Amino acid sequence: MIIGLVRESVMQCFCHTCRAPLPPAVHRRQASIGKVKTKPRTHQPKKVKFVSTEVRCQEKTRGGLCYEVILSEPEVKATPPKRPNSPNNNKNVSIQDIEDKLRAAEERRQQLELNKVAALSAQIMKIEEASRKKDEQTNNFISVTRDALEQKMETHIGKREAYIHELKSKMKDHIDTVEKTRLSLEQQCDEVRSALEEKMNSASHQRDENIKKMLERLKAHNERQEEIKENIEVTEEVLKTERSKRLETKLTAAELNREKEIQRKLEVIKKNERRAEIVRQNKANNVSEPQTIASSG
Repeated sequence: MIIGLVRESVMQCFCHTCRAPLPPAVHRRQASIGKVKTKPRTHQPKKVKFVSTEVRCQEKTRGGLCYEVILSEPEVKATPPKRPNSPNNNKNVSIQDIEDKLRAAEERRQQLELNKVAALSAQIMKIEEASRKKDEQTNNFISVTRDALEQKMETHIGKREAYIHELKSKMKDHIDTVEKTRLSLEQQCDEVRSALEEKMNSASHQRDENIKKMLERLKAHNERQEEIKENIEVTEEVLKTERSKRLETKLTAAELNREKEIQRKLEVIKKNERRAEIVRQNKANNVSEPQTIASSG
């Protein structure tokens, strides 16, 4: 309902073809919204002025809002006076009047054409003046800009030459320092080379002496080894002879011990045989005695 009322108020505010004025705000709810009946567009409608619509908002419950739209009464202005009808043309017009009117119309047309031509010429003059002024401003701007650029170029050329001169002086100083450094490095290299040559000569001499000493030591070592080999061979022969003697003595002793052990074992066997013989004789005696006792009984 509220949306319908707001829509109606907006349509009344901006529509000039309008419908009849709405009923008062009190009876707005009972009024039914029907089909709009517009008036013919040939007649001038009445101008209706509305005051701005008032909308009141009130919070009834938590999370719910109630809107109340109040529309003011329209103010109806008086209708403007109608345009008077054009007078009826007089049909009784003479040819002279028509010619006068045509002549006057032709004069007005020529005057209008002259006025148009004058206006066009004035406009063309203005355009030419504006173009001339624009050309003058452009030329002035070009000249001023050219002067400024030439001045900047001169200052830039002067700065560039000064920078080049300074750079050349710096490069010359740098080349001099590099040359001095190169000469000092060459001198140091020569000194180092001579020192290395001296060291190499002394090292080669020392190496030759060391080689000679090592050869002498090796020779003495070889002689000592030969002597040690001879001594080892002699000692080995002596040891072999002593070992063979010891082995012979050990073998003879072992042979004697073996013979003694054999004699001892033979004696033990003989003793065992004698004891067995005695045991057999005793058994035989024991068997013969019970037979004699039985025969006597």
